Amino acid sequence: MREKNNHIIRIIKFTSVSKIYNMKTETVKLRPRASSLVESLRDIGYSFESAVADIIDNSITAKSQNIHLFFDYDEESKNIKFAIADDGIGMDYETLLEAMRPGSKNPLENRDKNDLGRFGLGLKTASFSQCRKLTVISKQKGKIHAARWDLDYVAEKEDWELLVLSEPYLKNLYKIEFLHKTDSGTIVIWENNDRLIEDRSRLSKEYIYEKMRHLKSHLELVFHRFLSGKEKINIFINNKPLKPHDPFLTNHMTTQILPEETIVLDGEKICVQPYILPHFSKLSKKEYLQMECSGGYLKNQGFYVYRNKRLLVSGTWFRLVPQSELYKLARIRIDLPNDMDHLWKIDIKKSTASPPPAVRERLKKIIEKITGSSKRVYSARGHRSAKVSNAVWQREASKGEIKYIVNREHPLLANFYKGLGSKQKKLFSEVLDLIEENIPKDIIFNDMSARPKDIKNGEIADEDLENKVTEWIKEGIIDTDNAEVLKYTEPFNKYTKSWEDFLKKYKELN
Repeated sequence: MREKNNHIIRIIKFTSVSKIYNMKTETVKLRPRASSLVESLRDIGYSFESAVADIIDNSITAKSQNIHLFFDYDEESKNIKFAIADDGIGMDYETLLEAMRPGSKNPLENRDKNDLGRFGLGLKTASFSQCRKLTVISKQKGKIHAARWDLDYVAEKEDWELLVLSEPYLKNLYKIEFLHKTDSGTIVIWENNDRLIEDRSRLSKEYIYEKMRHLKSHLELVFHRFLSGKEKINIFINNKPLKPHDPFLTNHMTTQILPEETIVLDGEKICVQPYILPHFSKLSKKEYLQMECSGGYLKNQGFYVYRNKRLLVSGTWFRLVPQSELYKLARIRIDLPNDMDHLWKIDIKKSTASPPPAVRERLKKIIEKITGSSKRVYSARGHRSAKVSNAVWQREASKGEIKYIVNREHPLLANFYKGLGSKQKKLFSEVLDLIEENIPKDIIFNDMSARPKDIKNGEIADEDLENKVTEWIKEGIIDTDNAEVLKYTEPFNKYTKSWEDFLKKYKELN
């Protein structure tokens, strides 16, 4: 049986398929029901953000320099208007009709290396996922053409009848004036947006604007490499420009850019660039909030997969290693050429990908090499001292167990303990034991994972540290020759100035 099947495969490879079948074989043409198929296409799984990004891909492929997203919401009619307009090369009549054809492109065909599409479905499926009426207007060489898919009209006719709009219809189309100001370009208009808002009961101006804020954040990440650099593209939402959100913080002085690696698969190069982000304590509040995103600053570890600079997948280890606290500063950028979609199983929405087996093994080795750097940065303390000999807390690891205990030898605690009576010493030791046994591990873990920048414990101003040292000197705990001790004793190791200078000045004044 196996030999027979192999024989058939060889015939198919070298012979026209139609010749395989006997001429007496009956054929029946079965066109899909237009209304049923189009409703199914609406449920491929686009989110609002991924649908808009798919339309923007077409604008970039059309060599646009400026891409405008426009929206308006009428509270009285509850009507939402949404359009994506660009100043790209535009389309003539025949090209527009072909662009409106479902499945206008064979995913197996060779494409231009800068083409961000693949299936020839993105414009239609992305739009249908959000609206019931898709209108595309395009201008090229001074001529404007428009076509519309109206899903209610398709259902009524039960056929794939595309509406070609004549000139009288063009005058009142949303944002048509944009094309009058450009030499060429295209506008995609979504109307009857029944899917754009999941919960119609929540429909309000505030809800729409919140939706657009989420869209803005999504696009600033997905297209961040287009929004910066010498060949940058401008994207606007209601005329407000988007700013690139670089998930690797490549311009930050403490970001570690590790050596780039190259994987060759089927003669094509896959570039892998690892980064280790700064410890959150090295970031300003503004930088931290920008990097936090929806998942939190420390929750976006892993691979970021790009095709032609466009982000497809972010923040995943592809199940090669588990998510880990100590890996959370590791980010690895993967750049793919656009003819590897089938190998990486990239879907229509461009939101999922899976590396082929040969690549997975190389990626796992790259992870092993870089995670040590992430551990060191994440575990390192955020303050300036490299060494702390008099820490308040000490870590003890023994027989597979880890304990955190209060350092009884800390100068302040030791001095306090020395002045106690025997009964008080016993009571003080019991108090320290109680604190050690009831460390709120779960609360600390959750806060460090979700909001580390908001944790303020241990942040002491220089002036407060100077006041504490002055008290210690007066109480005889330390003397004015103890600059070295202060540098390596918590919390005084966080002092940003020089303890030698402070103590010298203190002696001069006293």
